[in-house]
Amino acid sequence: MPNIQVTLTPAESKRLIAKAVAALPEVKRALRQGTIVIGLGTTNARVAEELLGKKIESEKFVAGVVLPKGTCVVPHERRIGNIIIRGGKLIKSKLDDILLELTAGDVFIKGANALDASGTAGVLLASRRGGTLGRSLGTIMARGVTFIIPVGLEKFIPGSIQRVSRTTGIFRVSYATGYPSGIMPIAGKVITELEAFEILTGAEAIAMGKGGISGAEGSVTLLVQGTQKQLSKARKLVNGTKGEPGTKVETNCRTCKLPDCWYRRR
Repeated sequence: MPNIQVTLTPAESKRLIAKAVAALPEVKRALRQGTIVIGLGTTNARVAEELLGKKIESEKFVAGVVLPKGTCVVPHERRIGNIIIRGGKLIKSKLDDILLELTAGDVFIKGANALDASGTAGVLLASRRGGTLGRSLGTIMARGVTFIIPVGLEKFIPGSIQRVSRTTGIFRVSYATGYPSGIMPIAGKVITELEAFEILTGAEAIAMGKGGISGAEGSVTLLVQGTQKQLSKARKLVNGTKGEPGTKVETNCRTCKLPDCWYRRR
């Protein structure tokens, strides 16, 4: 079977995955006649761009972030807030109000911080109340809302998210580089680069390497197999994502008012 080899940086993977999420039948249907809730996250910012056809300030479409100094939280006043699309149009509404209106034909999209070999995704929780998912997950699961989890293979971890979730938490660590967090296992439709290639081209992608240097840190190298037509589509798709800029976020520890960050305690 013919194959090609491609390397994608994390930013390029985010764009690829966003295109795949936007192409899902359930997302297209909800875009036409339902409601789509897009939670904060840099991959989700690109999902919003694909659905709305306009630029999103991804550096403001974040809450918890992992920076070189460690786990961190972007202040509320610097965030855009969750994006809610109804009938193909961006609407202004509070998430708590929208949650009570969602049904099985609607879609809730939230990224993840980890993905393990069992296919379980995990979300870091720095808020004492569990953040967006802490107050939303029970409602969307109870109502049968389609839950989509876009997550790049850079987030793949060895071990078990279920296991570590039972032993960590904000008040269970005696030191942290940044903001201590819990982690919550979540179940939904996980979309990585592997699923993205299949959705968008019909080809099969297999991970064959990770990592790099000189800006390729966190990258993934894939072997993509398929027909010549599928591989032609894959090449065009990759060429369209190459050069995708990353998201740069900076926070100031000196002005941080959050109580649990260890840098603030010093």
